[in-house]
Amino acid sequence: MFKGLTKEEKSWVMFDWADSAYTMTVLTVVMAMYFAYAAEASGSENALAFWGFASGFVTLVAGFMAPILGTLSGYHGKKKTLFNFFTFLAIAATTALAIVPYTMWWLLLIVFVISGIGFNACNKVYDAFLADVSENKNMDRVSSLGFGMGYIGGAIGFILSIIALVLSMEGVIDLPIVRAYQISFLVTAIWWLVFCIPMFKNVHQKIGVPPEENYVRKSFVRIRTTLEEMGLWLVVGRWIRFWDRERRSVPVFLTKEQKGILLFLCAFFLYSDGVGSIIRMAVAFGDDIGIDQMTLLAVLLVVQFVAFPFAILYGKMAGKFGAKNVIYFGIGTYCVICMVGLLMNPNRDLEFLTILFWILAVLVGTAQGGIQALSRSYFARIIPKEKSNEYFGIYNIFGRFASIIGTTMFALVSLVTGRPHWGIGVIVVLFISAAILFKYVPDDRAFNEE
Repeated sequence: MFKGLTKEEKSWVMFDWADSAYTMTVLTVVMAMYFAYAAEASGSENALAFWGFASGFVTLVAGFMAPILGTLSGYHGKKKTLFNFFTFLAIAATTALAIVPYTMWWLLLIVFVISGIGFNACNKVYDAFLADVSENKNMDRVSSLGFGMGYIGGAIGFILSIIALVLSMEGVIDLPIVRAYQISFLVTAIWWLVFCIPMFKNVHQKIGVPPEENYVRKSFVRIRTTLEEMGLWLVVGRWIRFWDRERRSVPVFLTKEQKGILLFLCAFFLYSDGVGSIIRMAVAFGDDIGIDQMTLLAVLLVVQFVAFPFAILYGKMAGKFGAKNVIYFGIGTYCVICMVGLLMNPNRDLEFLTILFWILAVLVGTAQGGIQALSRSYFARIIPKEKSNEYFGIYNIFGRFASIIGTTMFALVSLVTGRPHWGIGVIVVLFISAAILFKYVPDDRAFNEE
C-alpha cells in the first residue's frame, strides 16, 4: 500500500490517520453526548442552544482564517511553525476536555471551540503541504491514501476511545460515566499526538516566498493578490460593474487557467455542499424515520471501514482514468444516494427502511473519501505550485462553508411537506448543478508532466 512512496509522503499520510479520531470523537459523536449530559446535570435550559452556536462559530472562524493562514504559510519557514502551533493547540484543548469539570458546561464549550479552531487551522496548512511532499503525477494516490488511512485510523481510534464509555454505560465496569467520557478525550489526544510524530519530524516546507518585513500586514495584501491571480477579483468587479451603468460595458477577460480554477471551485462548492449536507443530516434523518441509536452507531463505524478501501481505489482509478472522470463518477454515486433517500418514506415498514438506510450508508462510504481526496489532489495539480499555500487558503473557504445550501434545502422541504425523505432527495439538485459545471473544468491528466 505504501510501496513507492517517499518518507515525506508516508509521514504526510499518517497525519490523516492521527487526527481523524478527533473528528469521530469530538466533532461527531462523543463530545455532543457529553455536553448534553453536562448541560442536563447543570440544570441549564439554554446550554444546548449554545452548543449549536459554538459549532457554527467554529465553522465561521475556520472559513475566515483559511485565506489568512494561506498567505502567512506561504512565507518560507512559517508553514511548519503554524502547523505545529495549531496542532499542539488542538491536542492540548482536547486533553483539557478531560480535565474541565463537567458542571462547568460553559468552560467545556470554550475549550471545544479552541480545539475546533486548532483542528481546522492545522488541517488547512496540512492540505497545502501536499504540494511540498508529492509530485503532480503521484498526488492522486497520496491524497486518496491519506483519506483512506484517515477513515480507518479514525474508526480504530474512536473504538479505542469509547471502550470505557460503552462498558460504563452497560454496567460492565464500575466507572462513573463522566470519568468514562473524560477517558475517551484523553485517549483521542494521545492517539493524535503519537501518530503525528512522523509529520513533525519528516515533512518540511519546500515551496514559499522569502520572508519580508511586516509580513503579517502584507499577508492581507497578498490575499487580494491571490484573488486577482485566480480571477475571483475580476468576477467580483464584473458584478459591481453590472450595477454601474457607466462601467457595465467595460469587458473583463479571464485567462484559460483562471476559468478552469474558478469553474472547479464553483463545482467543488456545490458537490461538497451536497456531500456535507448528507453527512450532517444522516443521523438526524435516520433517527426521524425510526432507526435505533445502536444501529446508527454501527452504521457510522461501517461507513468508516467501507470508505477506507474505496478512497484508495478512487486514487488508483484516477491514475488510469484521470481524477476529473473519477470525481464525475463520485458525483453520479451521490445522485443515486439521493434517489435512495427518496424511497425512504417514514410510513414504510421499519425493516425495509433499515435495509435502505444500510444501502445508503454503504454507498456514501464508497464515494465520500474518494471524492474529497481527488478534489484535493486535482486542485493541487491545476494551480501554480509556488502559490499552493495561498490558493489552498481560498480552496478551504469553499470547503468550510459547504453544507449550507443542502441543509437549508433539507430543512425547508421537510418543514413544508412533512416528508423528510423529500428533503434528502432534493439535494440531488446540487450534484446535478456541480456535474454541469464540472464538464468544463480542464482534464487533470494534462498537468501530470508539469
